[in-house]
Amino acid sequence: MVGAFVLIGAFVLIGAGSARAGENIFVEVTPNPAQAGTRVSIRASCDNANNRQADVQSDAFGRVTLRPDNGFLTGQVTIPGNKDPGDYPVDLRCQNGKTATTTLTVLNMEQPTKGPATGGGGTAGGPGTGSLLLIGGLAAVALTVGFGFLGNRRTGNGS
Repeated sequence: MVGAFVLIGAFVLIGAGSARAGENIFVEVTPNPAQAGTRVSIRASCDNANNRQADVQSDAFGRVTLRPDNGFLTGQVTIPGNKDPGDYPVDLRCQNGKTATTTLTVLNMEQPTKGPATGGGGTAGGPGTGSLLLIGGLAAVALTVGFGFLGNRRTGNGS
């Protein structure tokens, strides 16, 4: 039993020694995917060099300089509105020589235009529309009540 604990302890110590602390290099873009014409945020890490600026380059938006911000490197950029849809690499270049890459998916969905002003019944403009609807509704209610009274009237049998 003690041998098992020794073996597990040795495995944990050997495993812990091989992991390098601080090896944390990445770049991320949010939102992703993003519509052409929208502003995206970039967050990155250059390992232990997050106190220095770094550059990000992409055909989706060009070159952006990221600045230190609460332990990360951050920046924002707007994707041009006429950017073709597709996947674009986003490359991080750190001052310590480290690099990272991610992919930004750009969407370019056509924005719907305003439809024709064909009116919408009661929402259509013009004088008297609301009053005509009110009069028609009152007439329908009056007819319904009138026929209800006629249907409930009893006729005599003569007995």
